Amino acid sequence: MSRLLRLLVVLGPLAVPAVAFAQQDVGTYNRALSAFNAGQLDAAAPLFAQLAEGQDADLKGKAEFYLAQTFAKKELPVAAFISYAAIVNAGPKHPSYLKAIEGLVDMQQRLDEQNLIPSILNQAYSDEVRDQWVTLPKEVLARINYLVGTASQRRMRFEEARSLLEAVPADSRVYAKARYLLGTVLADPRFPGRPGEGDTLDKEAIAAFQAVLNTKEPQVELPETRELALLALGRVHYRRGEYADAVKAYEGVPRYARFWDQALFENGFARFQNEDFGGALGSLQALHAPQFEGAFQPESWILKATVYYYSCLYDEVKTTLAAFDERYGPMAKQLEPFTGEDVAPINAFNLVASENRRLPRAVYLWIRNNERIREVMRTLSRVDQEKRAISEGPWRGTPFAAQTVASLEDIRTTLLQVGGTLAKNRIQEAADNLRTFSDQAEIIRVQTALDEKDLFSEGVDQKALLTRQTLYRPKMPGADYNYWRFQGEFWIDEIGYYQYTLKRGCPARQEK
Repeated sequence: MSRLLRLLVVLGPLAVPAVAFAQQDVGTYNRALSAFNAGQLDAAAPLFAQLAEGQDADLKGKAEFYLAQTFAKKELPVAAFISYAAIVNAGPKHPSYLKAIEGLVDMQQRLDEQNLIPSILNQAYSDEVRDQWVTLPKEVLARINYLVGTASQRRMRFEEARSLLEAVPADSRVYAKARYLLGTVLADPRFPGRPGEGDTLDKEAIAAFQAVLNTKEPQVELPETRELALLALGRVHYRRGEYADAVKAYEGVPRYARFWDQALFENGFARFQNEDFGGALGSLQALHAPQFEGAFQPESWILKATVYYYSCLYDEVKTTLAAFDERYGPMAKQLEPFTGEDVAPINAFNLVASENRRLPRAVYLWIRNNERIREVMRTLSRVDQEKRAISEGPWRGTPFAAQTVASLEDIRTTLLQVGGTLAKNRIQEAADNLRTFSDQAEIIRVQTALDEKDLFSEGVDQKALLTRQTLYRPKMPGADYNYWRFQGEFWIDEIGYYQYTLKRGCPARQEK
């Protein structure tokens, strides 16, 4: 036997199975695609998964995309997001790259996922792919600009965020959200160019917030975005010393809306700075109504004491500070075991995610109301639903089910890390706030005692001074308002419309 013949004998049997294997893959792909098109998703998914592990690059790329599509049609958006993300991370050479980006954006919308998907898109949005991405459908590109702009804003890359958010067109369904975030970016004290260009940036921020208020449906979460825009508008005016405009913005937040308690608190500050002490106390009266029993607003009591202090109503100052100590003093003690470097993020998240038994209720609700933590909890719940659906469904006990569940568990671990970091930071922020405001309360308490001593030394009879004064009804804002004297009961249709009238315990000072 010649050397050449012996070589063919050795190589021949190896080459035939390779051809057969390629033909078999094509046959598997055709069966999978036929099942997919016929709506037989349970049969199609394992076949696509099998091909996704194969050697044929073309079939592998197609199978990876159709596997993601199958998960999406099966109402398994997290599993679909994982598959789309793998294609996007593979880079622009993947045959289904742009389609996977569309799919990833679609899953973000379905899940309202604000942590992982924006980060993936941000990492993928490079100069290398920018020319390809502009060929995406207009609404998809608008959502990408918004999501990547969100990631840039969190990383304090403000100019990059501005460019992305300004690229969101007015006919996009995320236009209002993009305008709100644009205003927030421009108003940020850390934005490059401040303070020299501060006035121009503030006016542009105000225009962005006004654009949100003027935007019409259909938009994503427009009512809530309008509330946030009103709060942000009030903050810009407040920082600029335009207190009357700030009051107008805060009072635009609808009663009993999600952010109404925050609007009441900040409106109290704006009214105080506008020298409307009675109006400031009226906002705080509403905030301290039983309907807001679960609100975490320690600074509101410091503001209330400050208003009384500026009116030299020292007995009211002491009563207010005593109420602050009674409500928030125990909270500071309760939080001590959950702060510090030795607290694991996962333990912090479990404190927040589970039924509350250890955190102060107001702090617990305040943390759970954080949008990013709420989003982590929603997505985790969705991950658990999909794990059960896959483990108990038609794929039960198969290698495909085990592999898919393992991928979902990886995402779950990542989400727990993100949620744990957010929860730990939020708990620490609550503890720091309580410490700060407790120190401020002590300063006001000491200063009040010193001022009382000065009045006594000067021979001022403050009680007689207050007795000589008359309290008048507050001015009516309009003809459709009625006056009712508050008698200790909170009526739901009155909350938010309180106005105090104050006596002034400060003696007149003679000019020297």
